Amino acid sequence: MTHRRGHNSVPLGRRVAELRAHRGMTQQAFADRLGKSKSWVDKVERGVRRLDRYSVIRDIADVLRLDPDILLGPRQPPPTTTPRHDGINAVRAALARHHHRPQRTVTAQQASGQIAYAWMAYQHARYPQLLGTLPGLLDATGGTRNLLASTYRLTANVLVKLDHADLAWLAADRAITTAADDSTLAATATIALAQALRALGHHRIALTTALAAADTTDDDTVRGTLYLQAGLAAAGDGDRRNTHDLLDHAAALADRQVSDTDPHHTGFGPAAVQTARSLAAHRLGDTAEALLRHEHVVRADGWRHLPPEHRAAHLIDTARAYLDSSDPARAGQALLDADRTAPAEVRNRPVARTLLTEIVRGGPAAADVARLAATLGLTR
Repeated sequence: MTHRRGHNSVPLGRRVAELRAHRGMTQQAFADRLGKSKSWVDKVERGVRRLDRYSVIRDIADVLRLDPDILLGPRQPPPTTTPRHDGINAVRAALARHHHRPQRTVTAQQASGQIAYAWMAYQHARYPQLLGTLPGLLDATGGTRNLLASTYRLTANVLVKLDHADLAWLAADRAITTAADDSTLAATATIALAQALRALGHHRIALTTALAAADTTDDDTVRGTLYLQAGLAAAGDGDRRNTHDLLDHAAALADRQVSDTDPHHTGFGPAAVQTARSLAAHRLGDTAEALLRHEHVVRADGWRHLPPEHRAAHLIDTARAYLDSSDPARAGQALLDADRTAPAEVRNRPVARTLLTEIVRGGPAAADVARLAATLGLTR
């Protein structure tokens, strides 16, 4: 087949365009089958938007009726970038039995302590341990609405991190249903839903969902976090004006914060707004601005107050921005910093493993970067 010629030297987006054309599909038809917008397809094919999730590459391969290796090339097989998570099936089973939960064997106070500890584990990016405890935690909190809603939301957050956004969407939806008529609890749960929708590429739905929930709560941290989600969704959809307006709304709420307490585990504050502005700039194609904002936020006082999970996630986003600006050395350093901050963010998240693989296979890498890649089995 002629479209295989020069396979490894052709950018991934261009390969997608060639294979789509070979199948006789227009961009619009291809977008419809993927559940994406035509603009998203166009950006992918022009290289403006990178394909850094194996699940999305797999969906593209399914639509094109070919093996994902034809897109990725023989030097980048999926197993190297997708770590195994044996606990996913147990979480899936726990979500499936929501109408038939076993009788609770712990008190509400004990369950509250367990969920508080689980949130702390999440903020320190202990994802493998959380996968092992979430099924039991869902059962333990089943008799208390606010605890169960919080557990569903936590489950959704972990699943988004591990590239199971479809299952995360289900958990987030359960969180909102469980919250019932408690507007702030439902709005808090909608944060997880917006994250899952963005991860699935449903940016416009995420935008409208987050904004609708923001109007239902008077809690500034929850409302501000929903504005952040809405702003990032707008950026994902290429809507520059809405992106800046929504992030400005979030910034205004962050600036008037008077307490450091975070009862809803949002991590919201000025530093969170700055990391969101950096990511949004990158999503809009303003890579240089994204990196300038990164340099500003890591020097700000609020940086060290962000949870380790949040800091490491931002460093991974920044590594992608450095790689997009043809600076693999700094991209590698950002991943090393992320690994020191919260190891599971790099070692268990497919997006970080994909980045690390690109860096080491793109040319000679720094010794520490190469060593990390070898430790994770990303070189051969």
